[in-house]
Amino acid sequence: MINLEFVRLAWEVIRSHKLRSMLTLLGIVIGVFAIIVAVTAVQVMETKLVDTVESFGATTFTISRAGEFNRSGSDYRARRNLTYDDMVRYAERARLPSAISPTMEVSGPVVGRYGDQVTENVIIKLGANEYWLTTNGFDIDQGRNMTQLDVELARDVVVIGHDIAERLFPNINPIGKPIIIGGNRYQVVGVMEEKGDVFGSNVDLIALVPITNMIQSYSSALRDIEIKVEARRVENIDETMEEAIGILRVVRNVQPGEDNNFEIQSSESFLDQITGFTGQVQMGGAVVGLITLLAAGIGVMNIMLVSVAERTREIGVRKAVGARRRDVLSQFLYEAIFLCQIGGLTGILIGVLGGNIAGQFLNVAFVFPWLWALGAVLGVTAIALVFGVYPAYKAASLDPIESLRHE
Repeated sequence: MINLEFVRLAWEVIRSHKLRSMLTLLGIVIGVFAIIVAVTAVQVMETKLVDTVESFGATTFTISRAGEFNRSGSDYRARRNLTYDDMVRYAERARLPSAISPTMEVSGPVVGRYGDQVTENVIIKLGANEYWLTTNGFDIDQGRNMTQLDVELARDVVVIGHDIAERLFPNINPIGKPIIIGGNRYQVVGVMEEKGDVFGSNVDLIALVPITNMIQSYSSALRDIEIKVEARRVENIDETMEEAIGILRVVRNVQPGEDNNFEIQSSESFLDQITGFTGQVQMGGAVVGLITLLAAGIGVMNIMLVSVAERTREIGVRKAVGARRRDVLSQFLYEAIFLCQIGGLTGILIGVLGGNIAGQFLNVAFVFPWLWALGAVLGVTAIALVFGVYPAYKAASLDPIESLRHE
């Protein structure tokens, strides 16, 4: 049971020594703040990343030569490119996917023009097919998507991102208008819905042209591509990936017993990598905060020892009028716990607010790390008990006669 009288006495002691209490609280606040702000900020970023990845399709996976992350080993550099021909042969044999699309990017950004309107050098030109929008989580806002016939005939058509349309066609309908992108002339057939920034890149500056047209324009039949595959349902994504591995091993002449010369990564595996990384960052913040809390705990013990020395006569009076040893012990422990809890709750509040600042710019809902906050409360309680026991024991052990003589 909580003794309200001890709580009241603890509050009075803190109020009567405001400066000393604030300096003691500062260490606790900084320690808890370091933990909570790191955890909250990481959870905000993780929420944004997870939402972004899921918006591009929870039933999709990517096939590439070396995976999502750059590989530096010689084994990865020695792999031959994943080509459009590989994708076509895979698509002809696959039975489980609902959609398969290639992505081939022109090296470096390109310029877009329409009449006197010119974009900055930031357009990303991609070779794609009629399934690219589906597998990458995009929708058409105006006009139409490219068709299978556009791809088969390598037509000079383009589907542009929202920002390209805004910059080049500020006051007119872009559908059917000619546009020059990277020195090649295309007819705009569609405009994608606005998507915004994804992982620091503005995906509304993407221009999609038939991949067959890209191959003709850039003599890039052997250029490396990525293949995006959409499974029919979440439940059979693993089966669809296994089918892809089997077909591509045959298509790319991988001998039995040899490792794959390509990488397959699903949205789920990418999310696992994200959560694994964010978990390490959270633990790093927790370690820094714990070290700060230990230092703050030593400060609490020093302040409590000073308090015992200053209140020796008071302790003697309390014992003389009947206070038991455990009463004095409890009183000083309550003061240590009360002091640490104020610092802990303040640190949690500031840390949560500070960590959510990033969320306001990323349009992420307010995040409160309940488990970490509870852990912080229990942690500062443990700090108070560990570093407050000795001063409390010392106070409880004072001889009442000697205490009354103390000046």
